[in-house]
Amino acid sequence: MQSVNEVNASNFDQIVLQSKVPVVVDFFATWCGPCRQLGPILEKLSTEVSAKALVVKVNADDSSDLAAKYNVSGLPTLLFFKDGVVVERHAGLMSLSNLKATIEKHSS
Repeated sequence: MQSVNEVNASNFDQIVLQSKVPVVVDFFATWCGPCRQLGPILEKLSTEVSAKALVVKVNADDSSDLAAKYNVSGLPTLLFFKDGVVVERHAGLMSLSNLKATIEKHSS
């Protein structure tokens, strides 16, 4: 199973903004209950969409500068990037099917 990698300010631009495929960025915190619920869903998503999208996590406590830059106020917040631009955002839990549908919508 592919693991969801954590990114931070030092590698965010290279991994997320310069990605050739859409990227799902999960802003989370270790103390956040819904974030912990979303974790296994994102792991499964990462495995299922590995050929067409990238799934990464940003610890909002450790990378508060990134959270502020992208106006993340609640956790979890999922940002969907395509060609280095946020094309969609969602606050709270999302089902695997909704995540996959959102990736499909931005993969073409």
